[in-house]
Amino acid sequence: MISIPTASLASFSQREEMVDQYHAESKILIREFNSDVDVNMVRKLESDCEIGTKKMLSIFTNITSDPLSRIRFYPLHVMLVAELVESRELVGAVRGCIKSVGTLSGSILKMGCILGLRVSPTYRRKGVALKLVTAVEEWMLRNGAEYAFLATEKGNNASKNLFTIKCNYVNLSSLVIFAHPITSSHINHISKDIKIEKLDTDLAISLYKRISRVKDLYSLDMDAILKEKLNLGTWVSYYKEEGCWLNSLSKVNNQQFMSNEISSGSWVIFSIWNTCEAYNYKLQVRNAQSLINYFLATLDLERIFPCLGMSVNGSNICRPFGFLFLYGIHGEGENIGNLMESIWRFASRVGKGMKDCRMVVTELGFGDPLATHVPQTTSMSCIEDLWYTKRLSSVGDDENDKPVMKGEMGNVFVDPRDF
Repeated sequence: MISIPTASLASFSQREEMVDQYHAESKILIREFNSDVDVNMVRKLESDCEIGTKKMLSIFTNITSDPLSRIRFYPLHVMLVAELVESRELVGAVRGCIKSVGTLSGSILKMGCILGLRVSPTYRRKGVALKLVTAVEEWMLRNGAEYAFLATEKGNNASKNLFTIKCNYVNLSSLVIFAHPITSSHINHISKDIKIEKLDTDLAISLYKRISRVKDLYSLDMDAILKEKLNLGTWVSYYKEEGCWLNSLSKVNNQQFMSNEISSGSWVIFSIWNTCEAYNYKLQVRNAQSLINYFLATLDLERIFPCLGMSVNGSNICRPFGFLFLYGIHGEGENIGNLMESIWRFASRVGKGMKDCRMVVTELGFGDPLATHVPQTTSMSCIEDLWYTKRLSSVGDDENDKPVMKGEMGNVFVDPRDF
């Protein structure tokens, strides 16, 4: 009997894995998505990439009805797919877009965003994701992007390792996603002392342009965002006793508006994005009863399911749901705590009348002053989000580049199109 040292076995296994990876990479073609022939294969790929397995909790963002739904809001966008040369099967996909953003230092950056990276479970750890990321970065660079940008959950170690270790991305910012369920108790009461008034779109655009001066990172095309049909509107919450200052704003010209103080009182501005119309989110639990004890030890299902109006005791749950996304939240004044609570209640009322709307969600940077004023309830869930960036082009001002590459972006504008 011949004894083979453990180290030799490990080395052999590693070499075998490298050979498998080489063959997998050599047989894969990265090309642009063809809407005429690829839709069904993308549908299958998205289904295969559901989070979890058929026997476990699965939260799935279903965008197969429109594979370009997350990027078509941008004039410059692309979707790339990874195709097996022999069988023509699609085993991966990535979406990318390019937009211009401004920074607190006054610089303007052309930034490419990576959205919706998917790799078939049977082809993971074979270099497919790396090839897709490299290809979309090359597309961004050809189209003038100076930086690449992406977001991932803090707990997604595979994604973090791919981008930081293999692709040389650096941390740009840390944020937290707040999710509140839409329940009757949450929407019953808004203080009679508080007024919530809808803004004219042009006035909202001017107001956001002024607000952007205090943001570390913000989108330059607020007019396109606010005029998009998925945007339900922009409102301001303020105290009635401090008077209605909105009428006076509409009477001043834009130059005066940008240079003068808006109000000496307390106020909060916010906009609402309707994700119910953008994507279908599905939560699936099969054989739930046999898994409840396990998941209760790892996930707070008693908080997750009430958010969606579902029962933990169900043996088979599969229901589409959506949420309203609060964005552009900015407040000024000494007493904004109650105003922040009022906008959550207001958004919940809006969502209550919409089919399959289950939650109100927002995302704020750790450096955003309003992050500490988000109303805390026992039913609220929080997810930590990490933003990463990479410099693609050597052209640019290194001084303006420093805050970006050092991850000093704490108070950022979250673009609802990226969420």
